[in-house]
Amino acid sequence: MAGSVMSRSFGGLVVVRPLRHTRCRGCRRGPLPLLFLGEGAPRCLDCADLGHLVFLPRGDTALTRRSREESTLSAVVVRFNRRKGRYERQGVLVEEAALARAEARCLADAEARRRRRARDARRRAVADERFAAAFAAEILRLLPGCPVDRAVAIATHASVRGSGRVGRSAAGRALSREAVISAVVASVRHVDTPYDQLLMSGVERHEARRRIAAAVWDVVREWEEAADVG
Repeated sequence: MAGSVMSRSFGGLVVVRPLRHTRCRGCRRGPLPLLFLGEGAPRCLDCADLGHLVFLPRGDTALTRRSREESTLSAVVVRFNRRKGRYERQGVLVEEAALARAEARCLADAEARRRRRARDARRRAVADERFAAAFAAEILRLLPGCPVDRAVAIATHASVRGSGRVGRSAAGRALSREAVISAVVASVRHVDTPYDQLLMSGVERHEARRRIAAAVWDVVREWEEAADVG
């Protein structure tokens, strides 16, 4: 691929990382780690007036883009991939000061993103705390006999963000009776019955649930029918 064609293909000056030993047509130095193909002949970076540029490997898109924006002179570095039969980008050559400015911009953005993530995390934590409190309050409204600390534990467990539990479902977020009772039932099943021991002994899940169903609903009904001791 001629230099002018590569320049059009890669959008600007192009420097090649050669596959075989090549000498500069100007100063005759070689082998060259990088060469410029301008004027139809391979030249080293110094002879091509590109020797003051520094190499930035590919991989960080934002840093590459900003380095080229900041650099008055830049070049794309490519290497021929024999297996694919085409030239592929390896990175860019940019002015050292431009790279430093681009790095500073990226660091500033990274710090801004970190602060934004921290603010978002705080907002989510407050929202999650409020939702768990509302969920616990709904448990106590529907089942006034449920111990307060137990209601809080059930609500906290059911409403963990990203858990996929009933508290994070649409019905759970709406504090529907079905979702709230479902969360309570799940807790009672594990805490107040031998359900877990049955599973560990090899009993199939559906059979284990059948065996402890009556005990689960006895607890739920007891909490539901109890006087609110507030």
